[in-house]
Amino acid sequence: METFVWILHILSAVSVIVLVLLQHGKGADMGAAFGSGSSGSLFGATGSANFLSRTTGVLAAVFFLTSLSLTYLSSHKIEGGGVMDKAVPIQAPKTVEPAPAIPSDGGASKATEIPK
Repeated sequence: METFVWILHILSAVSVIVLVLLQHGKGADMGAAFGSGSSGSLFGATGSANFLSRTTGVLAAVFFLTSLSLTYLSSHKIEGGGVMDKAVPIQAPKTVEPAPAIPSDGGASKATEIPK
């Protein structure tokens, strides 16, 4: 189910991008009125704008719904619980014995003693 929603989501996203790039800006309508080549299109001068804008709106709604569906599906997974359930507990460090204390003379008395 989730794979199908992902595929639909990606297809709708790419389709919205393509349709937005195909549409003309608001200033392009004035050029069509004075004999630009867009008036001889498949849908007529204004028919293509209505068709493309309606199709873009429908695909934007599909994209919105698939986004919400993917959010719902990802938040309600029952497989393995949360991230903290999979965490490995940290072991406490082993106790280290303290180093022997250095004599107040810095250990110089033992260095100067000559063994007999």
